[in-house]
Amino acid sequence: MDPDHPTDELQAIETAVSDAVSTLVTEASFLLPDWVVTALLFAICAVAALLLYRVVRGVMDRMVRNRDLFWRSLVARSTRPLRLLFVIIGLAVANSAAPIAPALDEAIGHLLTVAFIFCLAWMAHTALYIWTTLHMRRFKLDAEDNLLARKHVTQSRILLRVANVMIVVFAVAAALMTFPAVRQYGVSLLAAGGAAGIVVGLALQPILKNLIAGIQLALTQPIRIDDALIVEGEWGWVEEITSTYVVLKLWDWRRLVVPLSYFMEQPFQNWTRENAELIGTCMFYLDHSAPIADLRIAGQRLAEENPLWDRKVYAMQVTDFRERVMEVRLLVSSRTAPKVFDLRCEMREGLIDYIQKNHPDALPKTRAEAQLNDQSAPFSRPGPGAVSGPA
Repeated sequence: MDPDHPTDELQAIETAVSDAVSTLVTEASFLLPDWVVTALLFAICAVAALLLYRVVRGVMDRMVRNRDLFWRSLVARSTRPLRLLFVIIGLAVANSAAPIAPALDEAIGHLLTVAFIFCLAWMAHTALYIWTTLHMRRFKLDAEDNLLARKHVTQSRILLRVANVMIVVFAVAAALMTFPAVRQYGVSLLAAGGAAGIVVGLALQPILKNLIAGIQLALTQPIRIDDALIVEGEWGWVEEITSTYVVLKLWDWRRLVVPLSYFMEQPFQNWTRENAELIGTCMFYLDHSAPIADLRIAGQRLAEENPLWDRKVYAMQVTDFRERVMEVRLLVSSRTAPKVFDLRCEMREGLIDYIQKNHPDALPKTRAEAQLNDQSAPFSRPGPGAVSGPA
């Protein structure tokens, strides 16, 4: 083959093959009926296409043997669409030379063209899936600090689903444009123009709305895979993000399904937007005589002994003073939301146990002052610290 004119050489080979097939069909037509010649021709071309595929596949395997994993995976997973592509090309060659009626010839050629379009879409989907899988393999969601992993995995999954939808739309539009009677609908799908485009757009408004929201989520990332959210009063983790909805795994293992557009239009809480660290709050209602300094030291000791505490935030403060009790707030921090929840529970249990054992008088009490006017018996008024009984 002349390296300076490869196209001319390929055209010459195609012309020679076509002439040879036409000569063979002409000679066979004198011996066999046309339908037998047509069936044999289609079968021979399909078998020849499969044999040619095996040769090309072997060459491709040798070419990518020392390449990176993407090319090796692409060749390995493209077996079925590539085999189908060769069969379509073989049948197209047979159809061009078969002794059949022009109407049937046109119908078969049209069908093969549509099959060729969807075969290319299949190969594009396969290549995109392989690239996305290899990209996400670099990140581990089960790591302690998985913020970067959640960013990339979320973006990759959303864009993969959006790209798959676009591949299907373009493939369907291209297939429709091969039919003259419905070509305007194919153009409308691509250009979104005309009355048909408006009708289709109105009918698919919810889907298109969530599709656009998915693109916005992939770019801005207000939520990511494994984020801890509060949505509609429910707390849970982002388990799955599709092209139209988000699945939250709630704390009691229920699933909450929310449309993608919700996160673009409604407020919600994201506890792990930048990092997973959180501050937990424990509220205690104690008697006014409770020794705050001693309780603060005891709480500090409990936090230091707890492996859930990240040693960043600890504070105990009196935040309110009421008629019968004072409000004491304890703040502790941990690395993730589940650990903060467990740490809060353990700090409550530990401090209550310490107060019961060492300062039982610090628990809330009800105080009362009584006076009797009986002059026959001496009576001494109780002091202001008299206690009638525990609350």
